[in-house]
This record gives sequence, C-alpha cells and structure tokens, in this order.
Amino acid sequence: MLLTPEELCERWKGAVTVATLATWRARNIGPAYVKVGRHVLYRLEDVENYEREKTK
Repeated sequence: MLLTPEELCERWKGAVTVATLATWRARNIGPAYVKVGRHVLYRLEDVENYEREKTK
C-alpha cells in the first residue's frame, strides 16, 4: 500500500505537515519514500518501520 504525503499526515494525526515531510525529504531524514513521476509516495511498510524505530 502506498500513502501520499497528505495521507501520512492524517495517519500521524497532524503531528507533522506536508511541508515538514518535504523538508525531511530534502534533508534525507524521515521515512523512506518513492517518486513516481512527480508524485511522492510512502510505502506503508517503510512508514511502519520508521514508526517502530522512533518508538523504541
């Protein structure tokens, strides 16, 4: 399953914004993402791994 940046923000209940995700991508931090054309998408598996790492 793939999530858009907006869907990821919803998943995290607004704890981060779409702009924050863009900043994280530019700084190479945050969950892994893929680009399909001009679209940025986050694989659910990568998001869940990131969440596990950050909640240790």
